[in-house]
Amino acid sequence: MPHRIRRFPWPHVLVLGIALLGAAALLLTVVPTLGPDPRLWAFHLTGEESLTAQLRGLLQWGAGWLRPLPRTEPYTTIAHTDLSPFGINTELEQEVEPVKRARALEMIAGAGFDWIRQPFPWYDIEIHGKGDFEDRRHEPARSAWDKYDNIVSLAESYDLGIIARLGAPPAWSRHDGVERGAFGPPDDVADFVDFAAAVVERYQGRVGFYQIWNEPNVYPEWGNEPVSPEAYTDLLCRTYRRIKAIDPDAVVISGAMAQTMELGTWNTAYEGDNLMDTVFLQRMYAAGARECFDIMAVNDYMLWSGPTDRRLSQREINFSRPVWLRDVMVANGDADKPIWISEMNSNASPEGIEKRYGRVTLEQQARWAPLAFERIQREWPWAGVTSVWFFKKATDADQQDPSYYFRLVEPDFTPLPVYNALAAYLTNLEPTLYRGIHQESTWQLAYSGTWDAVTDAVVGLGAYTRTTDPTAEVALVWEGKSLLLIPGPAEGVLRITYDDGSSRTLSLAGTPLRLDGSLTPRLHRITLARVEGELSIDALEIR
Repeated sequence: MPHRIRRFPWPHVLVLGIALLGAAALLLTVVPTLGPDPRLWAFHLTGEESLTAQLRGLLQWGAGWLRPLPRTEPYTTIAHTDLSPFGINTELEQEVEPVKRARALEMIAGAGFDWIRQPFPWYDIEIHGKGDFEDRRHEPARSAWDKYDNIVSLAESYDLGIIARLGAPPAWSRHDGVERGAFGPPDDVADFVDFAAAVVERYQGRVGFYQIWNEPNVYPEWGNEPVSPEAYTDLLCRTYRRIKAIDPDAVVISGAMAQTMELGTWNTAYEGDNLMDTVFLQRMYAAGARECFDIMAVNDYMLWSGPTDRRLSQREINFSRPVWLRDVMVANGDADKPIWISEMNSNASPEGIEKRYGRVTLEQQARWAPLAFERIQREWPWAGVTSVWFFKKATDADQQDPSYYFRLVEPDFTPLPVYNALAAYLTNLEPTLYRGIHQESTWQLAYSGTWDAVTDAVVGLGAYTRTTDPTAEVALVWEGKSLLLIPGPAEGVLRITYDDGSSRTLSLAGTPLRLDGSLTPRLHRITLARVEGELSIDALEIR
């Protein structure tokens, strides 16, 4: 019997052709900017630095173009992406001496960070029983709020925003104490909601961002019991409604999803279970979570490869993982909310320490952290604040724990290479707009003169800025092919000055206006100034 030739279905040929064209286009975009070294551009596609791993990674990267790609809707108006994105995790509550808290924040602000993600542990504030905010663990007794009042005041003095992380229940909130784990949920969710309300009431107007729990999709953050998207959603929704009733301007952040591919299988080795982040989030949406958070949070560690790993697979735990969470959000009609990255870093544990989180050298850790910030800004317009994990430990007692080696600074405040590298990056950074839609309030714009904020329900996110000041200007740096100004409704004339010194005038009539562009993506520096009428900015779109 003659061999039958199997024809490749034409739709597959079409998909393959589109994939190859897309891959070729990306290569043509990336490679010329990196120079002739193939190892360098291989790293910028795979995040791998050894030749063998790069070859394997390139095959996996290419295969990714044959699968359905995540939808991220980059040209969407997204709230809470206009803030400076540079944050760091702190554990200031563990520092006994206020002078050490002050020194930590001085180093953090001096390095160029604008945010701290700081725990407000329930067990450390409502210590002995419900409604009891006195700390009697020491003599003499004192208010449990004293420490946190000091942290908030110090952060204000260094002009640092606070992301208050709420969680970690006290033993009294569970009938069996810590038998189900120190981080297990309370017996009565209302007890946690009341605690969160007490924090918001105390710091209203001083703390504006509250994160509800941490990594609810993995052990041990949900205790020694099966994780439950439905139970977490109930806790999140009830807390969200209570916070908003107290402070409508408060911003509620979901618990950060941990990177994992497990499917809720109980692991007897550590008496806990993990549930894949995308599955957990989809079940949260099914349980009604869409109306219960303003910002979605994820943790994005560089566990086994670098920040430039662009391999896209649901079965790949790499730095591109947030893209899949964004895909779930888009599929559930939540594209106008951002993702904030709560924890980001690589682990520089020495030989002899368990390689639980991968292992890099101190030099790699120092090189990769700035690259991570750079990639997020360039490629993910839907991402907001990213917080490095973490500043320092109060003591060196945890040196046998691999998580100790994410630190930027030693307990005695000696900076490690990663701290120095981030300080050099942040303090020398030129704020630049990359692809996406950027609001008039975005941190990269440099305004001068008098500008007025205008509330208008018709425009993006309900507000824009305008000026009639003849001296008013706004300077910006952007990278891409095309820059579009989305103005407010009033008419006017503006002058745009380019980086070569040339200028021209353009009329504003309340409709989008192309300001600048080039055939290939490049860096542009321009200044906008009012000539007559009103100069207004609702948003800037870069493609």
